[in-house]
Amino acid sequence: MLETSARLLRLLSLLQNRREWSGPQLAERLAVTVRTVRRDIERLRGLGYPVHATTGTTGGYRLGAGAVMPPLLLDDEEAVAVAVSLRTAAGGTVTGIEETSARALAKVEQILPPRLREQISALGAATVAQHRPAAVVPAELLTTLATACRDHQRLRVDYRSHDDTASTRLLEPHRLVHSGRRWYLVAYDLDRADWRTFRVDRLRPWTPAGPRFTPREPPASDIGAFASWAVGVGPYRYQARFTMHAPAHRVAERVPAASGMVEAVDADTSILLAGSNSLDGLALHVTLLGIDFTVHEPAELVEHFRLLHRRIGRALG
Repeated sequence: MLETSARLLRLLSLLQNRREWSGPQLAERLAVTVRTVRRDIERLRGLGYPVHATTGTTGGYRLGAGAVMPPLLLDDEEAVAVAVSLRTAAGGTVTGIEETSARALAKVEQILPPRLREQISALGAATVAQHRPAAVVPAELLTTLATACRDHQRLRVDYRSHDDTASTRLLEPHRLVHSGRRWYLVAYDLDRADWRTFRVDRLRPWTPAGPRFTPREPPASDIGAFASWAVGVGPYRYQARFTMHAPAHRVAERVPAASGMVEAVDADTSILLAGSNSLDGLALHVTLLGIDFTVHEPAELVEHFRLLHRRIGRALG
């Protein structure tokens, strides 16, 4: 009986780790016959695990979704990842899941081997958050937005901008972006006919969601960088473009995500997009990066660099 139970746990672990297995593959992994695999599959079904079987040359077994949440089997690395994620969620930016996350974390830590529990405790004791979340959002709001992104459903939302202006927008949601302090929704704004980034804590979607739409070409390959640009650079009076004579990874190391967006051109060159309400601020920012550059736009900034060049020349005599 103990041998059979251990084999069932091993079989369940295999089914959870891959979408589909053939009978012979499972038999080889478990060192049993295909007939024994079939019997063990029936035992799992009897325990409430929905194991689906398909026939034919490409047939096999896969674990489906059931009516209730069955027990999960996690290896060491997966268990640590889950525990760390729950610890983060317990003090994160999503309201309504702090207590639930804490309860789930307690359950996970209770059954962890001592060596893993010590690792997670050490990580928690040694970690300090750099800052508290600037805004929290309800979990059900994130779920609504994520579902609309996944199912390509239009959303009509009430939105309040940074200057407290209220508006109603019709959106085609694309992705949620978490900056560490706030949640943002990147969506195509049908009323503005352009891609926009919205703070999730400032919007309220109408329900139910609207009809499905055909996804558009996204505004950038890196949606996180696009959101950083829209939030940290786009609103400024001056938006500058520089050619940086260094690889993109080297420039990105010196430019915070909220201060500019870096795009690779080739192995030795990249583009920096940055914004500011001050021409002096832009000039100082790019100069202090310690990387050679060429300024392209705006025209006011190009002329301002010429002025600075003459001024510095006079200062040097």
